[in-house]
Amino acid sequence: MRSIVVLATAVLLTACASQPTPETASGEQPAATPSAKAEPARGNGRTVKSIDGSFEGEIIGTVRPNSRFSKIQIGMTMSQVNGLIKAPDDLNTHETGKRWIPFYYGGDVRLTEAYYKGDGCLTYTGGNQFGGGAGTLIAITADPSGKCFNS
Repeated sequence: MRSIVVLATAVLLTACASQPTPETASGEQPAATPSAKAEPARGNGRTVKSIDGSFEGEIIGTVRPNSRFSKIQIGMTMSQVNGLIKAPDDLNTHETGKRWIPFYYGGDVRLTEAYYKGDGCLTYTGGNQFGGGAGTLIAITADPSGKCFNS
């Protein structure tokens, strides 16, 4: 009797595992998400290439032509940005959900948000689990009201 139950369970599990999903029924494989995709996708931004073209970042809102943010580009390091537009008024660092993905070594396990009063926020990679990969600009949020900053 026990072997019949085990056999029936194995047949049911095998049948469920071989059912085609909507993505694979047409023979197409689902698209992989690139690991260099910028973390802060907030919906109302536009995607732009980094300075070196190795990844895509996001610009949210409209950057005023003569503002501090008009001098910077996605892909710059924090030290390059600070050299052009000076240090931010406030900083905030937090972990992302990617921190808990096993064997994930991307540079966006943590994010650093820099607030510039009157201009908005800049989002940088905060590094991986081992501390490397920090300080690359991945998002510019033009928000003079400062609502972009999570203090």
